[in-house]
Amino acid sequence: MDYRQLGSSGLRFSELILGTMGFGGSGQFRGVGEIDLDGARRQIDLALDAGVNVIDTADIYSSGASEEIVGQALGTRRDRVLLATKARFAMGSGPNDAGLSRHHLIEACEASLRRLQTDHIDLYQVHEWDGQTPLEETLGALDQLLHSGKVRYVGCSNFAGWQVMKALGIARQKGMPEFVSHQVYLSLQERSAEYEIVPSAIDQGLGLLIWSPLAGGLLSGKYRRGQPPPAGSRHASEWSEPPVYNEDKLYDTIETLVEIAGARGVSAAQVALAWLLARPGITSVVVGARTDEQLADNLAASTLELTQEEHQRLEAVSRPPLIYPFWHQRASASERLSDADLSLIGPHLIA
Repeated sequence: MDYRQLGSSGLRFSELILGTMGFGGSGQFRGVGEIDLDGARRQIDLALDAGVNVIDTADIYSSGASEEIVGQALGTRRDRVLLATKARFAMGSGPNDAGLSRHHLIEACEASLRRLQTDHIDLYQVHEWDGQTPLEETLGALDQLLHSGKVRYVGCSNFAGWQVMKALGIARQKGMPEFVSHQVYLSLQERSAEYEIVPSAIDQGLGLLIWSPLAGGLLSGKYRRGQPPPAGSRHASEWSEPPVYNEDKLYDTIETLVEIAGARGVSAAQVALAWLLARPGITSVVVGARTDEQLADNLAASTLELTQEEHQRLEAVSRPPLIYPFWHQRASASERLSDADLSLIGPHLIA
């Protein structure tokens, strides 16, 4: 397992980190997994044995049950891992039980600490944009949590590129905490994050953490063209993330994954994860699984290195088109592009 610097912070994250959305498995999260305490202990054991040093959760996962199970399953091993959690979504029915207000963030953090049975959270992430709360208020609350010692680093999740830049600008202007990471969706199934989010992270020194790297299982090799979703799978339920806008492109990508995996004697999931781990700007990929066998297979991706030819095949089948202004920059500014620019435009220059 390799360890990578989390953006411009001093933290080192394992390149694969354990996701716990399936811990607890109640309500809308039942479709992700129904992992109980014993199952969580086994998964944490597998992850730690593989060299994983980060566990990622969120208060909203099964209405707090995921955090509770993480805290119980870790027990005395708390000092062996970095704990990352998130807050933003509704944890009650009251008008102030959601959002990124000072009130909600501080209450949410206190509740997460109790559920996780810990005195601090290593990476506290605002889980989603809140366009109705001033960023000064949100960043001020995070500053208070940092200075209290309850939180050690702060990050964001699911922000647009301009929203990240606005938050960083305010933080720098007012001496407030800067995000060290951005947790986003990116996979061979859907690469929209490469337009603005990945370049902004590279340019500003944020570590990128990738959620749902297998597109909710779509890239596992189990889903094939013209066949119904496997019984019991996430996409056989009402779960709708991530949305699929181009089924033909999806299945072309899956077929390429399966072909490469077959030739290498590994799973399609491992190939999809290895592709992500080699992408520009990415610190870590969050892996979660319904079963111990699936998790062990995902963790094995840390030892798989794809060839240049394999990367080119996956690039060709999944590459997003250049939208404006990027096609114009490719044509008119290619001699003066930064590393951040090239993370998107670079492959189109050699195509």
